[in-house]
Amino acid sequence: MTEMNLEQKINAAGGALNMLRGSNLGHVIFPGIPPEFTNWRDEQRAWQHSVVLFEQSYHMTELHLRGANALKFITPFATNNLADLHPMRAKQLVMVDQAGRLISDAIVFCEAEDFLRVVGPPTASNWLQFNAEQSDLGIEVTRNENMIVPRPSRDVFRFQLQGPNALALLQEVVEGQLPEIKFFHIGEFKIAGQTVRALRHGMAGRPGFEIYGPWDAQEAVRTRVEEAGVAYGLRKAGAVTYPTAAQESGWMPRPFPAVYLGDGMKAFREWLPAKSFEGGASLGGSFVSDNPADYCVEPNELGYGKMVHFEHDFIGRDALLASKGEQRRTKVTLEWNNEDVFDVLRRSVGADRPRTKFISLPVPMYATFEYDEVRMDGAPIGVSQWSSYSSNAGAVLSTALIDIDKVEMGKEVTLMWGEPNSRRQTVEEHEVVGIRAKIAPVPYFEKSIKKD
Repeated sequence: MTEMNLEQKINAAGGALNMLRGSNLGHVIFPGIPPEFTNWRDEQRAWQHSVVLFEQSYHMTELHLRGANALKFITPFATNNLADLHPMRAKQLVMVDQAGRLISDAIVFCEAEDFLRVVGPPTASNWLQFNAEQSDLGIEVTRNENMIVPRPSRDVFRFQLQGPNALALLQEVVEGQLPEIKFFHIGEFKIAGQTVRALRHGMAGRPGFEIYGPWDAQEAVRTRVEEAGVAYGLRKAGAVTYPTAAQESGWMPRPFPAVYLGDGMKAFREWLPAKSFEGGASLGGSFVSDNPADYCVEPNELGYGKMVHFEHDFIGRDALLASKGEQRRTKVTLEWNNEDVFDVLRRSVGADRPRTKFISLPVPMYATFEYDEVRMDGAPIGVSQWSSYSSNAGAVLSTALIDIDKVEMGKEVTLMWGEPNSRRQTVEEHEVVGIRAKIAPVPYFEKSIKKD
């Protein structure tokens, strides 16, 4: 019996939005580690005040592209310039459809002249794998799946050290002298006799390193780092802490991907299994539209506009060039009002009806793609997408896209909390209510990821 593909599933559901609004999948659980190693409040504070270890060995998909034409193959899918991507360097990879709407972003590691390692969400790997299989450039594709479905091992282990003490800790555990590693470059060295590599960058808006190496080498490396880390205040971030790391830096981890709409994506949807990430995902929140395009985002809205490189040909170039200078929305942080948050929590667990939608801390999100309507003076001005409680801010923060002409730091807006007429069993019966919030900068705290 032939397995149903995504296009068939969408048609059977009466459209992509109907399919997604009917999915019971909640917020994605990060596998392989406990919810908390200690407690999520102090784990969050570690990336601001000491050093945190973010486990990345289990939840990210890797796609390995090998061949002399690997860079030539991937370049037409990147809105940004990959011309200077060379061995021991990495780049953010931002991909859009023909209409300039975001498909996904990821990190591409250039391990060798003929080997690119794409690390990130399955949406990125799925899109590239589909196109690599259609390519005549002789690209060898190897899929190294995440470990949401457990298995004994994978290609490499991976973890990040972030925070003001990250550099000092790494200098102590490295054998010999830590090589100078420029921002978004890769260095190679030894820890506990094991050869590892490290990408210099930052995830929580703090300086840090993403360390990776052969799967079998990780026990020795981890032991050395964790033992030395005691003196530096090292905390390991658990599965409920990890998804909150992007909040303070303002990265929007999971926007609605453009794969669900357009004839140009039909062949891709027919290639994707119905049981793929895209096929099982859910759409939730108070923002409701009948048009899938209303959920899509463009690179300039996410702060990627300066990265778009029009001097090379890429999918979506003409659309982005035509809309250049016409940006309607921009990214901001919303700082939720604590009194309103606690009132919603109180009403959500009380016996009185109607109740409110429960706010789970530290991650309030309850859908794969969550979109909540943001209002100013009663009128809609945008959507709030990624939310989490920040112990460093002392409040729930969310990353939102709002109309440019409405941006005023400190201005009060209202976030509509809840999901009207929800068809999902994972969402309790409730009424949609407003939560006051203040417009704040993105990133919420000043970044220092390029500093030593």
